[in-house]
Amino acid sequence: MTRQPVTIGPDLPLSEAAALMAQKKIRRLLVVEPSPGGVHLLGIITANNILHAYPPEVNPFAVIVVPGARQAGLTAGKIMHRQLFTTHPEAPIEEAAALMRDQKIGSLPVLRDKQIVGLITESDIFRAFVGLFETQGSGARITFDVSTREDVFGLVARLSQKYGLQVTSLIRGVQDNQPICVTRIAGEKVDTFLEEIWNSGHRVLSVIRFGPAPAGK
Repeated sequence: MTRQPVTIGPDLPLSEAAALMAQKKIRRLLVVEPSPGGVHLLGIITANNILHAYPPEVNPFAVIVVPGARQAGLTAGKIMHRQLFTTHPEAPIEEAAALMRDQKIGSLPVLRDKQIVGLITESDIFRAFVGLFETQGSGARITFDVSTREDVFGLVARLSQKYGLQVTSLIRGVQDNQPICVTRIAGEKVDTFLEEIWNSGHRVLSVIRFGPAPAGK
């Protein structure tokens, strides 16, 4: 998540909210008000909310403020989303991603004991999943068909240990209604590993190599 997200009050004019987004290079602002325990989350506004609140000929993110834009009476509290979906710091990343997908939203405020501790966005989700699959140096990604419940984990673990390779990730999922298992391995003896995988009888859907090309190829 993004810690210490930028917050504003509900009375902030939209022209100032747009300027703040442009200055901070962000697309969302949490709308809050003071409360005895800290701050109370009221809603959220996005760059799209601000764009739709202005006439088509007005660009609220323009460097030069359009005359009359500040006097339009538009404030954050008038256009913010009040019915919020939220998550908590201990929520699994896939749970947050599924909620954002199902509700067709691009962010979730992260709350602990009703207090804001962060904001998770689709960009944070993308970075997290890229990190899961990222491999340094030589390696490969193998996608198995596990529709017949093959023991892919046992196979990959045994061969990785045999050839001194590292299993960097192993994830099960569904692709085109077909159960699959995607694993990434890293190390020097990738070719020997892959050759034994092909000869194992397991159903391999695809293999993608990463890093330097094998010697002589």
